[in-house]
Amino acid sequence: MKSSSPPHVVGGIILLAAALGLCASDQTTGVRNPSLVISSLYGGDLFQFYCASCHGRDGKGNGPAASSLKTQPPDLTLVARRSGGTFPAKRVEALVTGDEPLPTPAHGSKDMPVWGPIFRSLDPSDRRTRIRISNIVAYLESMQAK
Repeated sequence: MKSSSPPHVVGGIILLAAALGLCASDQTTGVRNPSLVISSLYGGDLFQFYCASCHGRDGKGNGPAASSLKTQPPDLTLVARRSGGTFPAKRVEALVTGDEPLPTPAHGSKDMPVWGPIFRSLDPSDRRTRIRISNIVAYLESMQAK
């Protein structure tokens, strides 16, 4: 990814979320980050809100922001295939939250460009935080090519 997310992409997401009333007012994301936690706990909604701009609505790496990235996002429907046929849920969770110890080529650092810091700044003891992360990982697993 380039050194920072394009301001128009992040700004557009913030405005869209505010306009649609998708942000949950009872859960914030910390001092440095805006409140960008959608109220839905459904994995598909979470994927569309947090991931689709880069990874595409279908998870194939063809999202509208993909062209602005230095390294194109991977096809998330092939994660299990690239991992010997088994979906690596714990590693995917670590990549989503930014807890993966090794950098990924597209992200440059261990943080997802925008959402890793937000997921990490949520209270990990909050049941909704654990459910959100678990549901997005389960949704990614459900997208795997057969």
